[in-house]
This record gives sequence, structure tokens and C-alpha cells, in this order.
Amino acid sequence: MSLKDRITDDMKTAMRAKDSARLLTIRGLLAALKQREVDERIVLDDTAVIGVIDKLVKQRKDSIAQFSAGNRQDLVDKESAELAVLEAYLPQRLSADEVAKVVAEVVAATGASGPGDMGKVMGAAKTRLAGQADMAMVSAAVKQALSR
Repeated sequence: MSLKDRITDDMKTAMRAKDSARLLTIRGLLAALKQREVDERIVLDDTAVIGVIDKLVKQRKDSIAQFSAGNRQDLVDKESAELAVLEAYLPQRLSADEVAKVVAEVVAATGASGPGDMGKVMGAAKTRLAGQADMAMVSAAVKQALSR
């Protein structure tokens, strides 16, 4: 069963359970997936679906930070609940040590040396770690690896 099919099944389950908060989040996710399919005229595979989910997770995290700064706890709670639903569809994330190890391999493979090669390393690392790690963590690991 593909990830998209699993999300659709979860939507049906949420409808039957009358879980409106979860249903709203899943419908938003399916709408984002459909929008990308229509815009690019493609059928999304699991990797592309994870990319869309990653984008939505990042949006939720940014919203939580903004709402926290604005003392809007009601909206922080709503976004946090949506974040929990979305993160359930992501694969297990790599630890900081595992990310640093992969970044070191990418740096060695690309022959990068110094901060000027950050774009080259990030491009390769992003391809290799898509859906497995938070890109902010990857960026920090690349900066650290290139500063040595």
C-alpha cells in the first residue's frame, strides 16, 4: 500500500470516528498532494509525498513559533495537533550523529573544502537525506563539516 493510499484510508477512518481535527488535517494534506499533482501533471510516488509532508511540517513549526511569540496558545495547540498528525506519516528521522556521518560522506564524495562549497554539498545531502532528516539540521551539519 502506498503512502498516499494509507493517508486516504486514514481519512475514511477519521470520518467514521467523527474525529474532526484529524480529518481536517488529513484533508488539507490530500489537497496539497492533489494540488502538486495537478500543477506538475504527475502522479506522486512515496518520496514526493514525503516531500510535501515535510513542507507542511515545516509550515506548522514556523506557525507554532510565530503564534508562541504572539501569545496565541489556542493557535499553538491547533498547529501542534496538526503537526502530530502530519509527523505520523513521515519515516523515522535520523539522529544528529547519523546526519553528521552522512554529511561527512557527502563532503568526501563531492570533494568540498570550505564554506564556498556549501551549495554543492547541500544539493547532494538534500537528495540523499530527503524525508529522513530535518533540513535545518542537515544545513548545520554541513556548515560544521565545512568549517573544519
